[in-house]
Amino acid sequence: MHRELIDEALAALRPHRAGDRLFGNVASVLVTDTGAHHRGVCIDTPCGTGFCAEHAAIAAMVTAGEYRIADIVAVWRDETTGRPHVLPPCGRCREFIRQIDPANIDTRVILGPDRSAPLRDLLPAHAWPEPLTD
Repeated sequence: MHRELIDEALAALRPHRAGDRLFGNVASVLVTDTGAHHRGVCIDTPCGTGFCAEHAAIAAMVTAGEYRIADIVAVWRDETTGRPHVLPPCGRCREFIRQIDPANIDTRVILGPDRSAPLRDLLPAHAWPEPLTD
């Protein structure tokens, strides 16, 4: 199953250069708990208002009225070698996945063709803290 999602994400890569910026060079596919697939690509802007591919895929999912992520993967293809890579979500994306729905702490993050981990393992200090006692 991992290879199919990786290949689906690779098919969504359509890099576009605009000046010194490269858009769409990272793609993400997520599968919801209902089995729907949503895709997104990254957008890097000079003013810092861009977003990761995972954010774009999650926005597509939320637009479709869904919130629970069963699986998610992100990929990038090295421009020099042409070799594809699976990318783990950055810290911002890990937290974003968690905050969309509490059950997403168990989202399976694809880390390679034969490797995955639940988000809780990649975001171990995810619980809201208890208040201090006097």
